[in-house]
Parts: sequence; structure tokens; C-alpha cells
Amino acid sequence: MPALLSTPSLAAPLEGSPALAADRPGRRLRAILSGSVGNLVEWYDWYAFSAFSLYFSGSFFPSEDTTAQLLQTAGIFALGFLMRPIGGWMFGRIADKVGRKQSMTLSVLLMSLGSLLIALTPTYQTVGLVAPVMLLTARLLQGLSVGGEYGVSATYLAEMATPGRRGFYSSFLYLTLIGAQLLALGIQLILQKVLTQAQLLDWGWRVPFVVGAGLSVVALYLRSNLTETAAFTAQKHTPEALRGSLQVLGQHPRAVLTVVGLTAGGTLAFYTFTTYMLKFLVNTAHMAPATAANVSFLSLLVFAALQPVFGGLSDRIGRRPLLIFFGVGGLLGTVPLLTALSHSTDPWVALGWLVVALVIVSGYSGINVVVKAELFPVQVRALGIGLPHALTVALFGGTAEYIALWCKRAGHESYFYWYTAGCIGLSLLLFLSMAETKHTSRLNEDAV
Repeated sequence: MPALLSTPSLAAPLEGSPALAADRPGRRLRAILSGSVGNLVEWYDWYAFSAFSLYFSGSFFPSEDTTAQLLQTAGIFALGFLMRPIGGWMFGRIADKVGRKQSMTLSVLLMSLGSLLIALTPTYQTVGLVAPVMLLTARLLQGLSVGGEYGVSATYLAEMATPGRRGFYSSFLYLTLIGAQLLALGIQLILQKVLTQAQLLDWGWRVPFVVGAGLSVVALYLRSNLTETAAFTAQKHTPEALRGSLQVLGQHPRAVLTVVGLTAGGTLAFYTFTTYMLKFLVNTAHMAPATAANVSFLSLLVFAALQPVFGGLSDRIGRRPLLIFFGVGGLLGTVPLLTALSHSTDPWVALGWLVVALVIVSGYSGINVVVKAELFPVQVRALGIGLPHALTVALFGGTAEYIALWCKRAGHESYFYWYTAGCIGLSLLLFLSMAETKHTSRLNEDAV
């Protein structure tokens, strides 16, 4: 592990220090790419659960009603989100006190344990209630891990980026996050071609979790060789850095509330049109699972490509115009888009509507990372991003599937469409009143 600066001085880093090394373009780019690959692996493990729940839900929740099985699995999915605020606090505190690198390494290790446990969990038919309890335990471990992943990765990417390219490089977090969904869906498509439906339902669903545990070893290696950010290294021994993290966070209530308001509509829209969409196309539009997976895969491919486009655009025109674009588009377009998707029997038509929705969502996903990083000083940046984000995601993103399925089972599925549009509308009120963070960025205060 590279030695960190031991002096409390905020002066320029010494020759040979990791802070200086990180400022070299080659080292900076390698650090960003290595951090992004680790982020992809973490989120792959998280999304594999949702992608393959269509196949393993019956192994843990016996029922003749597919919607009931999915509803119970969605409950486990939502409970995993309850651990995310704890992870956001724990790993954010580690990142702000010990280092971004150490926190990111620990989180990916914990994620690998959760994936391995899911892969090895016996079915309900074998051990009864022990099976869903083990599934829940594994999901809680994953929730703890991914709860810390967002805030620390966002901090790392924003601090590693050069001032004029912060939007572009920070968009790599959502690029790899979406890439993780693509990887999960890609493995699903491969397994659907090489295995029968019976084999997938019996044991094939375990394969992606074994793959995830293996990939975590690669991510662990990459993260153990990361360069610490110069911003953290320069301030780690200052009096401000040694104070209690929550005490410092309490001095930034407006920034915390901005993260909450920014995330509420954005995360609900993101999970609705990405994670939940596969189930929606199967369970509501009545597409075959393989067809729905193809539509989801192609739409996510376009969505991933949009992230650096929107991130780079924010470096030119600012963050606020893109957030307003998302807010207006989401408020006015969510209900008609979900209604059209619910009646889409042609997969190409469904893909078209879904791409339109994801273009709108990119106004949030492509830039929300850099916006949140620009709100907090270095001493509390990882915690300031991670904790309020995780709390809001648990409340809105984590419950999205459950609320959608509950509305469907109650016979009023369209209520969920209006609920999503309403939450985006509330976030729009914040976008209209907030300052342009590109011009008021706290990242500019980092002494390196």
C-alpha cells in the first residue's frame, strides 16, 4: 500500500507522494478506471438479485401466484435497502477518517460474501423457513456494502477528476452502475440460451451469484492497488478532519436536504425504468422473459452510452439545466410512457418508449454524482453524499418494485405511475430553486 503523507501541512505534496502521482494524467485515468471497474462488480452483485428473481423466487417462496412470489422477493429486495443507510454511514465515516481506498476495498469484500451466500443457500423445499432467512441475511450484507459504495465511489471519482472534467468523469459511476445491470442481463441471456427453463428454475439461477463472488476477487485486487486522492491525503491530519463526522455533517443542513430532494425523484425514476422494467414487461406487458430481457438489455446499452454524454454536457452548460430537463420530462412523461409500455406487445415499440424514458432519466443519472460531491467539503464529503443518499434510496428506490407490484395486485397499477411522476415533480421544485453547483463547487476548496 503506498505510504500516505504524514504531515498535517496543507502545502503542495512532496515529490513521489501518491497525491502528486494522482495528478499525473496517466495515473489519474488509471485510478478512475480501476475504481469504476470495482464499482461495476459491486453493482453487478446487487442487480443480479433482481435480474434473476423471476427464476429463484419459487425456490424460496412457494406459491401458485407469480405476482405473490415476486411481491415477496421484492420485499427482500426492499429490506436490503434498509441496510444502505447504515452502510452509507459506516463506510462514509471510514472514507472520511481512514481513506477512500480502504473504504472501497472493504465494501467490495463484504459484497462478495453476500453473493457467495446466495449462491449456496438451499431452497425452501430442502430446509423450509431457513432458506428465506438465509436469503434475507445475504441481501442485508449486500445492502450494507452497496450503501457505502455509492458515497465513497462518488467522492473518489469527483476528487480524482480535473476541474473542467468533473461531470464527465463522475458520470463513470452511473456508466458502470448501468454496465453492472447489462452484465447481469447479459449473463441471463446467455443462460436462457444454454439452459432449459427447468434448469434455470432448478439450479441455473445460482450461476450469476457464483460469477459475482469470483469477480469480487478481481475488484478486491484492483482496489487494493488504488491511489488515494490528493484531497483526502492533504487534509487527513487537520483539526477539521479529526472532529466527529456527524458533527461536521450537521453544519451542512442545506446540502443534506439538497441530496435528499435531488435523490427522491431521481432514484425512483431510475429504478422504475431499469431494475423494475424487466418484471414490468413480463408481468404487465406479458412479454416472454427472454424477449423482455432483450428489450431491457438494449435499452440499458443506450442508457449507459448516454451517461458520459450528459456528464460532459454538464461541464459545458452547467448541472442545473439538465436536472430541470429531467424534472420537467419526468413529471409530464412518466404516466404516458408507463401506460404505453404496459400496452406494448411489439418489443421494438417497447424499446423505443423505454429509450425515450431513459433519455429523460439521464438528466439525473448522468450528473447527480458530481452535483452531490460539489455540495460538501472534503472532511465530510463521503458521509455527506452517502448517508442522505442511502436514506432516500431506501425510502424511494428500494420500495419502488414493492409499491408497483402492490398496486398491480390491488388492481390499480396506474397509481404507481402517478406516484412516480409526483415524486419527480417534488424534486423539480428543488431543481428550480437550487444554485448552480458548477459555480459554487466545494471541490474547488480542496487544498492539494
